[in-house]
Amino acid sequence: MKKPLTNKTAIICGSTQGIGKATALLLSQKGANIVLIARNQERLESVKNELDTSTGQTHRFIAVDFSNPEEVKTAINTFLQKHPSADILVNNTGGPAGGKAIEANPEDYIKAFNMHLINNQILAQAVVPLMKKNGYGRIINVISTSVKQPLNGLGVSNTIRGAVANWAKTLANELGEFSITVNNVLPGATNTERLKSIIANKAKQSGKPTSEIEKEMQSQVPLKRFAEPNEIAQGIAFLASPEASYINGINLPIDGGRTKSL
Repeated sequence: MKKPLTNKTAIICGSTQGIGKATALLLSQKGANIVLIARNQERLESVKNELDTSTGQTHRFIAVDFSNPEEVKTAINTFLQKHPSADILVNNTGGPAGGKAIEANPEDYIKAFNMHLINNQILAQAVVPLMKKNGYGRIINVISTSVKQPLNGLGVSNTIRGAVANWAKTLANELGEFSITVNNVLPGATNTERLKSIIANKAKQSGKPTSEIEKEMQSQVPLKRFAEPNEIAQGIAFLASPEASYINGINLPIDGGRTKSL
């Protein structure tokens, strides 16, 4: 049986751990050729070796640091000149450090803006011509439920995630006529290194043990648990599929029901 993403190429950012890695593994299982993007070449090699190749997929990676957008631009354009194929782009970058918005330095906002929105723009501009040519494109941005409901103690992240969400909605309006959809996935608390860092920071600030912080956070979720990375990846995989051809410009929370707004 032909797999749903056979002959599709998926470029996945932040793909050596957490949600990015889970997405890469899942999309490869669905038949896609995977292009991993992250900064650690050793980890990239390791994840590449874990990807499914049962339908003869070819997997590659790009080692680049997202703290330097010009390097990202050079890397993606050089890569696509050699391997001109892109049907799916998953923008996924680790969030900014926690803290109150009023206490953040202007440089913190600029750094986060570059890491997220500017790099997303660079990657989108690189792949959209190929998507237009193919008549098929999926741009999926892994953001945060904070675009619907700002989260306490994540001032810079709340601000930048909101900017990315509006960028994506604008792009969805512009690219829909070319059969390119742009959607956002909004993970809730997910068992990743990022979550561990947030919990540790909350514990340090409150003086409470991490186990207590975990219980408090889980109590706010109707399902009373954190998500696993693969559960977020399942939502990304659906939006990347041909079956999601008429879903465009949405924010999809995958948060166990934690977000209170509709």
